[in-house]
Amino acid sequence: MINLSKFAILGICLNFLIVNSIFGQAERELNPPDYIKTVGFKTSNENYSISLPIIKLGETFTLDFDVLNNEEADYYYTIDQLNFDWSRSQLIKSEYLRGFDNVKIQNYKTSFNTYQIYSHYKLQIPNQDMRITKSGNYILRIYDEYQDLVFSRKFIVYEGLSTVPTQIKRLRNLAYINTKQSIEFEVNPISIQLNNPKNTIKTLIIQNNNLHTSISDLKPQYTIGSKLIFKYDQESSFWGGNEYLFFENKEIRAANVNVRSFNLYEIYHNYLYSDYPRINRSYTYNPDINGGFLTTVLNADDTDIEADYVNIHFSLKNGTPQPGESIYVVGGFNNYSMLPEYKMIYSQSSDSHKLELKLKQGFYNYKYVVVNDYDEINQGGVSGNYDETENDYKVLVYYRGYGYRYDRVIGMGQASSINITN
Repeated sequence: MINLSKFAILGICLNFLIVNSIFGQAERELNPPDYIKTVGFKTSNENYSISLPIIKLGETFTLDFDVLNNEEADYYYTIDQLNFDWSRSQLIKSEYLRGFDNVKIQNYKTSFNTYQIYSHYKLQIPNQDMRITKSGNYILRIYDEYQDLVFSRKFIVYEGLSTVPTQIKRLRNLAYINTKQSIEFEVNPISIQLNNPKNTIKTLIIQNNNLHTSISDLKPQYTIGSKLIFKYDQESSFWGGNEYLFFENKEIRAANVNVRSFNLYEIYHNYLYSDYPRINRSYTYNPDINGGFLTTVLNADDTDIEADYVNIHFSLKNGTPQPGESIYVVGGFNNYSMLPEYKMIYSQSSDSHKLELKLKQGFYNYKYVVVNDYDEINQGGVSGNYDETENDYKVLVYYRGYGYRYDRVIGMGQASSINITN
């Protein structure tokens, strides 16, 4: 018989608690340092860069980023699978990766004929070293040559084991019928049997590839045969927001789309036309790319390395700031982050909020959001909320059957609110 002292038993218990706490914590994305810019994903479904790739198992996507510290440093990547709640999965790497990660990013090149010197890095997944073999939530981490974590981004891989017909509806609650959009959807299994769906099915609804405002874990309300029905109203609703603002500066030496003037110091500066609050105005349709961005430059063979960096000057005529509130500029270009560098400063002399950001030449969607001292975000505080706004929605369906050790993503539905109905 093995006799364990009370100290040994205490040590085993503490180790158990530590391991479980690590696996139970939700992984957070680490934003890149100031010298890393233009972090974006590209998939076969979008011809512009986005902040959150959602791809079918076996499809290819790429991560691009620039390093502005005048060094051609080595960078490495790792991929970890996560649960539905973004905590660490119980699977080991060999169970969800074929091949190996923690490999140096080989595809990089130096900028050409630009005022701002930078190195452009591109990582394709899958590649010759690895491929993902299971669906689920994932986090991609980028490390420097000293194995220090530089930044991380999440992505989602799904399988086509079910169809997810999705519709966008106006709310039945008359108080929000003109300002919110509700998502109704079904889950139709094709090549999988869903046992006890009330307990084994989880869902995630994402608006405009912005994970920060997503709605998670709605349960099926009822079933028709093998079909699961989700016809929520308030529980599946999003603020409609307004169409994104935009600018394009593919020519930085002249006024361009929503760029009123330019100047050259160490690098070029572009000054945007002042924006005004749209919260009390009538809705006006304005085509956008739902928060995405695209690197563009005139007369260039390779936009990845020939597009220059420009200091963009934002200006918002929003009046004197309210006590306890701040205004931020966000979009896919900064992963909708509320970091201090994206916070606008009020200028009393011009009676406007101002912000200067270094961005790569291109076409950008952006919007203004209001954040109070309690970190509560008002998405429509400047631009308003309208049920007519064109938004893109994705619905992801997760399934963890009995005996499963990870959350499998068995289907994705997609719809645009341009087809909203009552």
